[in-house]
Amino acid sequence: MTESKSMLLEQVRAYHAEASSPVEFVPGVTRLPPSGAVLDEDDRVALVEAALDLRIAAGARALRFEREFARVLGRRKAHLTNSGSSANLLAISALTSPVLGDRRLRPGDEVITAAAGFPTTVNPIVQNGMIPVFVDVDPRTYNATPDRIEAAIGPRTRAIALAHSLGNPFAVDEIAELAATHGLFLVEDNCDAVGSRYKGRLTGTRGDLATVSFYPAHHITMGEGGCVLTDDLTLARVVESLRDWGRDCWCEPGEDDRCHKRFGYRLADLPYGYDHKYTFSHVGYNLKATDLQAALGVSQLRKLPAFGEARRRNWRRLREGLDGVPALLLPEATPGGDPSWFGFAITIAADAAFGRRELIDFLESRRIGTRLLFAGNLTRHPAYQGRDHRIAGELTNSDIITERTFWVGVHPGLSDEMIDFMAASIREFATRQGDAPARHAPQSVPR
Repeated sequence: MTESKSMLLEQVRAYHAEASSPVEFVPGVTRLPPSGAVLDEDDRVALVEAALDLRIAAGARALRFEREFARVLGRRKAHLTNSGSSANLLAISALTSPVLGDRRLRPGDEVITAAAGFPTTVNPIVQNGMIPVFVDVDPRTYNATPDRIEAAIGPRTRAIALAHSLGNPFAVDEIAELAATHGLFLVEDNCDAVGSRYKGRLTGTRGDLATVSFYPAHHITMGEGGCVLTDDLTLARVVESLRDWGRDCWCEPGEDDRCHKRFGYRLADLPYGYDHKYTFSHVGYNLKATDLQAALGVSQLRKLPAFGEARRRNWRRLREGLDGVPALLLPEATPGGDPSWFGFAITIAADAAFGRRELIDFLESRRIGTRLLFAGNLTRHPAYQGRDHRIAGELTNSDIITERTFWVGVHPGLSDEMIDFMAASIREFATRQGDAPARHAPQSVPR
């Protein structure tokens, strides 16, 4: 590092100290967002240093992040992309590649997924001409369960694509075993659950492919960004090709012949020696990230364990603070799971004297941010009506989520005082409303 560059970065550290002075928490005045990035001095320096190097496309930092992130998750390959949604698109699209032979997914094949979740787990199934098969979720873990998955398997089922809901692991060992028994691919959407464990093993390590998001709401951030991970070298090569325009060559941009095939290769009907850099074996995209994003990712990755512990601590504190509050159904970790929580879900009981909107309005009036559990029952949205799909069983709990569930934050940017204020506010509202006549007939929550 040159002396002038070192001096500049020291000035960046000094600027960070001036620009990031702590803000006093004022209950009811200070905004408590449900999610948000926690960025420190090292993150700011990493971004500025990358900008000074003027490597504005994917480069050495992107490769470094891929290697380090793959090592953290214990997977052989990681491919950085521009978003978690793109990661899901690449993962599902990779399963349609002709290089998989008879194993490839084709239009009309079925992929089992949860009805309640975020749409980009499901959209790539539809975008590739396949049929999503929607199953219901457990009402306390908010995850699809092995019995529901098994009951949904039909003669055209070829894959399972599931997300770990709000960081809470689904029973991935059992579902991976189901997939293996029936010869199905498993795509593990780990976007909300980096650092979560199931039966002692990190999530994102059992699927044929796993995906991650680095949007600011998630466990670590690049601003935007995502990743696809796998142990299967064939699938890894397909993901890379699809991400990089669909080209057959694996040389990095700016490299000329690392593959040793540039002018000594023939594919399909092209003439012998046609430039391998411009030979295309997939109908692909340009979904790469930049070195600026990767620089922030490398810095954030060092903080992943501390972030995960803060999320667990905040979730436990909020759960204890809300224990016994009437009319609220509180979340539970999947048995065998150790979640690095993305958020804290709350479902309003059917016989409550108040509805979700009333509680949300009260919390928002106190500057406590809330979110619904993403799309709720996806089959009720305009985007999916009129599109081919199959529903396996009833979607009772997904409907309950659509009508009565929301979540609040547990991210590392929230202090104990903030968590306690959130718990006290929810408790105050629910207790105050508890003496009013019930708005609904009592109803048990299905399992």
